Formats: sequence, C-alpha cells, structure tokens
Amino acid sequence: MANLSQDSLQHFRSLLDRREAALRDDIRREAGAQDSYQDIASPLADPGDQSFADLTVDLGNAAVTRDLTELRAIEAARQRLDNGTYGECTECGYEIPVQRLEAQPMAERCAPCQETWEKTHVDALRGGTM
Repeated sequence: MANLSQDSLQHFRSLLDRREAALRDDIRREAGAQDSYQDIASPLADPGDQSFADLTVDLGNAAVTRDLTELRAIEAARQRLDNGTYGECTECGYEIPVQRLEAQPMAERCAPCQETWEKTHVDALRGGTM
C-alpha cells in the first residue's frame, strides 16, 4: 500500500469528487447542446452538408465518450481508495509519486509503467471506431 496519510487520501477523494461533478456538468451540457443530424443537414443536402453533419454529430459523441471514460477512471480510483491500494501502481506495485497523483488523481500506474502501457495498448487509447 502507498504511504499516504488519511488527510492525503481525503484530499484525493475530494479532487475526484470535484472532477466527477465537472464531468457530469460537461456531459449534461454536451447532451443538451447536440443538434440532431436532421437539424444540421439541410433537407436538400449535398455531400458537403452531409459530411459536415456527420462530423458535427461525431464530435459531440466523441466528447461525451471521452467524459464517460474519465468517469469510469474516477470510479476505479475510488475503488482503489476503498480497498487500500490507491497510490500503488497496478503494474509494478511501487508507489505512484504524490506529484503524479496531484496532476492525475485517477492515475493507476506510475509514469514509467503508464508509458509502457500506452506503447503496448495503442488501440485502447483510440477509443471506439465506427
């Protein structure tokens, strides 16, 4: 287990709570602001209009997907807080530096292990494809 005090753990829990609230607000705003495909494409759409409508809808969906992925990372970090493994690298078991946790409270790996993971899991970073 990482050597974090109860005050530090509460601090990180608070950071996670604030980020979650911000993401939920972003998702509500994105969902409310998204125009439907029919609203964007004109009734007599040419290929350029259709392409623009596709892109606009896809970008809105991508933003919501990104936020949902981060919400899942927050939930995983909370589980690590609850089971006493928060701040411990899930790959090598060493402590994740506090500076990294301050910058990225959802971090589940130390920087070297995260770098290796990103190099070997390129498809996971891309997200869903159509």
